[in-house]
Formats: sequence, structure tokens, C-alpha cells
Amino acid sequence: MEKLEFEFGAGQPAPGRTVSGVVSSGDLEVLLEPAGAGRTTVAVQTSVDGYGATWTALLERVFGAGQLPAARIEINDNGATPGVVRMRIEQAYEQVTMQAKGGQP
Repeated sequence: MEKLEFEFGAGQPAPGRTVSGVVSSGDLEVLLEPAGAGRTTVAVQTSVDGYGATWTALLERVFGAGQLPAARIEINDNGATPGVVRMRIEQAYEQVTMQAKGGQP
């Protein structure tokens, strides 16, 4: 079990909180809640040790531009592929945006 923490620049606070995905064989969950403007923090707990460089590269691609809403994100991983990780993060942001507009998550 490995725990990693990251911080990135961001825009205004995310409009709400959500959970995307579920921790099960080969998958992960992303918990997202608003944070103060300008900063996103990502805490990763993964069952796969030794992939810090892969997580860094993936999250820098997702958050590197600093244009996503500011959030505190917790990722609980059970061996998901990088594509699934990115999809779940994007899904979480889409869900909070829809909730803020009055739609279903």
C-alpha cells in the first residue's frame, strides 16, 4: 500500500462534492470536494507500490495547465490503468458541474 500526495494550480473552487467510481478489482474511486481558489490537492492511496513516477506523469497531464476548478481529491486505487484514472477524474468534475446546474450526478 502506497500513499502519494500532489498539489497543482487551479481555478475557482469546484461547485460541489461527488464520488466517482468504486474500489474493486482493477478499479478506483475518486472523491472530490471544493478547495480554496487556486489550488488542487490530490491524495492517492494505491495498492500498487513503486508507481510514483507514473502517478506524477499522469496527474501532471490532467492538472498541469491549472485550469480545472480547485478541489481536494482523494483517489483510492486498486490497480486501475492510467486511462481509467483519468476517466474517473474527468467524470468527477463532470458530475459536480451537472449537480451545480441542477442535473443528476
